[in-house]
Amino acid sequence: MSLLQETLDKIQKIDEAAKKQSRERIDILLKPVGSLGVLENIAEQLSAITGEVIPDIKKKAVLCFAGDHGVCDEGVSAAPQVFTELMTPMIAAYRTGVGVLSRLAGADVFVYDVGMIPDLPADCDAVDKKIRRGTANMRKEPAMTREEAVKALEIGIEAANEAIEKGYKVLGTGEMGIGNTTPSTAIFAVLGDVDPEEITGVGANLSEDLTKNKAQVIRDAIALNKPDKNDPVDILSKVGGLEIAAMTGVMLAGAACHVPVVVDGYISTASAAIAIALKPEVKDYLICSHASDEKGAKFGSELLDFAPFLHMDMRLGEGSGAALAFYLLDAAVAMNRDMATYADVNMDVV
Repeated sequence: MSLLQETLDKIQKIDEAAKKQSRERIDILLKPVGSLGVLENIAEQLSAITGEVIPDIKKKAVLCFAGDHGVCDEGVSAAPQVFTELMTPMIAAYRTGVGVLSRLAGADVFVYDVGMIPDLPADCDAVDKKIRRGTANMRKEPAMTREEAVKALEIGIEAANEAIEKGYKVLGTGEMGIGNTTPSTAIFAVLGDVDPEEITGVGANLSEDLTKNKAQVIRDAIALNKPDKNDPVDILSKVGGLEIAAMTGVMLAGAACHVPVVVDGYISTASAAIAIALKPEVKDYLICSHASDEKGAKFGSELLDFAPFLHMDMRLGEGSGAALAFYLLDAAVAMNRDMATYADVNMDVV
């Protein structure tokens, strides 16, 4: 049995009993019922995922995957493709947004090359898991083979399993890949049956004319490759990305191991869409961190019935939103663990 199928078979529904116990405790904490809003929902979800009313989530990590995209040949990104090569070692060195925010949150960042065109620098603290040197230009041919898509999924599963074995209790998903809003938009266009122009955004500050070109490139890629809406791996292989597939693998592994996975922004949400399409139960194990400022993000969140709780006008990627959300996960657990209850002061619930 493949690692992918083994992981899918392990995924079960969340722990409804722990969810109920957590909600019952939250509702007797010394406050008006429901007055801490989303924080209460986060605490309840963490209990449901882990099976513990007061889970230990101290040890956290962002798993960040890097890959290049052949579709950049079509002028879909304002940033040159060399930025993937430039930024990946900086992420590994904690010198970018996700690194700074993760370090502040006491979290670690692990970086994996699953599909960069160049090799990693010798002094780069990232893991070489390269499947191929960038995807193919999906406007002209499938982005990758089905076997490569499965391999990328399994690399994400392996990375997550390794982190979980090391004691990490919460995982965040991150990526680095110039041009990757294009495959992400293609994924949503296929799964949501929507014309790409309705959800195609500026990515890394693309001009209006080039944004229209980007939408047409996505439209052409879908028309040429005909990804099967009912086959998530087919979608990944034809119009996806290696780093997108790897993040999907992290989400599957997290669900299989009852470990919460914090979804970052637009690209990570595309990974979540594939993960949920592969196994609907995965959705309840995913915590959607922030409402990305990328144009298609609202559509993606609505498609998945996600409710991002941070509204910061962010669209950096890398896992930066997931790292920022770590603070609120800690706050939710602290609320449930440390607040007094009405019983402590001999009062009835208000």
